[in-house]
This record gives sequence, C-alpha cells and structure tokens, in this order.
Amino acid sequence: MAKVKTSFTDEDVVSFIESVDNEQKRDDSYTLISLMEKATGERAKMFGPTIVGFGQYHYQYDSGHEGDAPLLGFSPRKAAISLYVYTGGKHQDELLTSLGKYKMGKACIYVKKLSDIDLDVLEDMMKDSIQFTSQKYQRIKNLY
Repeated sequence: MAKVKTSFTDEDVVSFIESVDNEQKRDDSYTLISLMEKATGERAKMFGPTIVGFGQYHYQYDSGHEGDAPLLGFSPRKAAISLYVYTGGKHQDELLTSLGKYKMGKACIYVKKLSDIDLDVLEDMMKDSIQFTSQKYQRIKNLY
C-alpha cells in the first residue's frame, strides 16, 4: 500500500505565514488561525509544507488506505486561499448558498480574500465539519 504523502510537521506556522508574499493573504491567514483555533480548541500546526491544520482525526477507507488529517485547515496559495472545511453534507450545501464569493474544488473551497465571504457562515460550516468528521472518524486529541 502507498505511504501517506502528507503528514503533520514541526515547521513553524508563523514562519510559514510570514513567507506568503501577499499581505492580504497573510492578514487573512491570521484571521483564519484565530477562527479555526476557536472552533477546534486546538492550536495551528503545519500539515505538509503548505497547509495549516487544526485538530486531528484518523481515517481508514474500505480500500484499506488510512492516515491522519486535520479536522479543519487552510492554505494561503497564490491564486486563492484553500479552505478545508467542507464535508459535502446537505446542511453544508445549504450554507454554501449564503457563503459569498467562492469556487469549489473537489475537497475544498477557494476564496480570493476573506472579505468576499460571510465569516459567520464559515464558522457554521466549520462547526458542521467538525461534528461530521468527529462522528465518522476517530478524533485524536492533539498534544501540542
């Protein structure tokens, strides 16, 4: 079976955010850190080289593939900020109608800047995502 490519690291979150060229994305990243730490009760931790993750859960698919992933996360990429808060549930699809200006990827939501979306709706999506993931998979309490 293939080894999981992305995992949690000990790289410094603030150093990563400060390396982002775009000032707006840096500012938005600090806002997201605050929102996601509040939602999960967990501190930010790097997941791979470019994802800031919060909380942790263990998944295992019917195929046997398994690994650990953050409950919530984001990545301030060049084109847009990737938000890892979407689980595909009916309630989240309803929330998307009120979120604001975004694009959907397969497993994430892309926003140019946080001012394009309703942060209250984003918080509701985060809570829903945490609840869904915690019920479906084994949540791991972080020790950092």
